[in-house]
Amino acid sequence: MTVKKVIVACGTGIATSTVVADKIAEACKKEGINVNIIQCKVTELRSYSDGADLIVSTTILKDNFNVPIINGLPFITGIGEDNVIKDIVNILKNK
Repeated sequence: MTVKKVIVACGTGIATSTVVADKIAEACKKEGINVNIIQCKVTELRSYSDGADLIVSTTILKDNFNVPIINGLPFITGIGEDNVIKDIVNILKNK
């Protein structure tokens, strides 16, 4: 089974990215998606983006990484979280 690489980025690479990473890991496990989740600061994204299947960020990204990018803020607010999870699963299953 292919391992999907997901980068989760936030301002510090610790607090909010941990919450987001845990929720993505749980959703992927339920869907049978083998995933490698890497947490980082937004400023470190360029160094981790090679080979990524998806980037989930809790802050606005100004750069283009040629990888699908999902706004991870719904994981923090709880508003629209189910839709974001569906989007993530859909992207990873179809990549």
